Amino acid sequence: MPSALIYLAIMLAIISVWFILLKRPVYEAVLISFVFLLTLTGHWGDVGKYISGALSTSLLYSMTAFVAMSIILTKTKIIDGAVAIILSIFGKISGGAGYASVIASSFMGALSGSGPGNVMATGSITIPAMKKSGFPAELAANVESNASYLGNMIPPSSNIVAALGAYTALYPESNMTTGQFWVLLWGISFWFILQKILIVWGFCKYYKVKPMAKEDIPDLKVVIKTGWQGLLLPIIIIFPFIMDYLFKATFFTERLGAEGAKYFSSSLLLFVAGIASLYAVMVSPDKKIVTPHGIAKMFAGSIKSISPAIGVCVFGYMIGGLFTDLNVAADMEMFILSMNFGKLGMVVFICLLTCFLGMVIPGSSLVVIFGPVFISSMATVGVNPLLAAGMLPCICGVMCGITPPLALGLYAGMSIAESDFGKTVKNDLWWVAFHFILEVVVLMGVLPILGL
Repeated sequence: MPSALIYLAIMLAIISVWFILLKRPVYEAVLISFVFLLTLTGHWGDVGKYISGALSTSLLYSMTAFVAMSIILTKTKIIDGAVAIILSIFGKISGGAGYASVIASSFMGALSGSGPGNVMATGSITIPAMKKSGFPAELAANVESNASYLGNMIPPSSNIVAALGAYTALYPESNMTTGQFWVLLWGISFWFILQKILIVWGFCKYYKVKPMAKEDIPDLKVVIKTGWQGLLLPIIIIFPFIMDYLFKATFFTERLGAEGAKYFSSSLLLFVAGIASLYAVMVSPDKKIVTPHGIAKMFAGSIKSISPAIGVCVFGYMIGGLFTDLNVAADMEMFILSMNFGKLGMVVFICLLTCFLGMVIPGSSLVVIFGPVFISSMATVGVNPLLAAGMLPCICGVMCGITPPLALGLYAGMSIAESDFGKTVKNDLWWVAFHFILEVVVLMGVLPILGL
């Protein structure tokens, strides 16, 4: 058996026992597996190198910036007005609460980067609205949880930063800018959002769902007047990356040079998060919570949600460094290639593998540790490597959150919808199956993708 599989099996076993059986936090499980592998392989002498390498990764600070931004946007409730506007537009059509849930939750999930957290925030509004208009409780829970986890693959979610890092590690000469990569991810996300809307349409026809009650639909004029500031957030976040995508080869390169344009593109990840946070503070309706003391209190109260996410990434990078020295990624790639899959077989295998691994390893860590292996393995059979990189947040970050038994977003939705566990899981399997099929279709290059 290749050493890669042995080390991977050990890591999975430790994480499974620590996280699933002992019900300890996942960042603890990842750290314990790292310590055990260090002891087993005799690499304790290199532990300083792994820690330094993890903490010096610039992408880690970009993730931290977006996690901080998501806390400010959530606490200031600047995006609540945007959700109300979406409900007021779609609430009048049959199944409108479901369509509003898909659009609002995808948008919110991209900003928050937390699937379960987004389900609890947005779902508290959309799930009762869906149930009241005729959605079965189990369907309402799944619409919200599946839409919320789409945020993991939509910029500016912090989950996509690791995917860009995996691609640039393999192809440093590509000069891929952050703006170009984000446009690609928006192009991919379009098809998955459209798919979720079509699934909602099909279920609405089956269950004969009605429009929202008139008294539950927010008045469009009122919510635009009170919540229009929230609609500017996508423009503030997206505009710099669109400019980078459109004018990097001309305007920025001519004035800053190739190196300057490259570093400008990289700085956008930190720059945009800061600008969006500053904007939210400026337009927050509750000025008491955005004073220096209030912001400090805001972050102090959210430290339990910040630390695990950042900790998992740091420990994931540390394991990635150890696995590099152990040639685990290379052995894993050789093992995959030894199966002699064709293009379709390789795509299906990678999608199944990431689905399985995602049940015990967080999506961001999965991308950090094995992202380059997945990209290069698919590239050998003819998959566009840039497309493979762009799909990493989808096959790693989204699927892990919607696939039982560890579908955290599903359980969050169930708690709000008060739905039956068995019925909810059965309904969720339809969403998982459709999502998996679209993953394969996109990776096979069947659909046109903006930015590719």
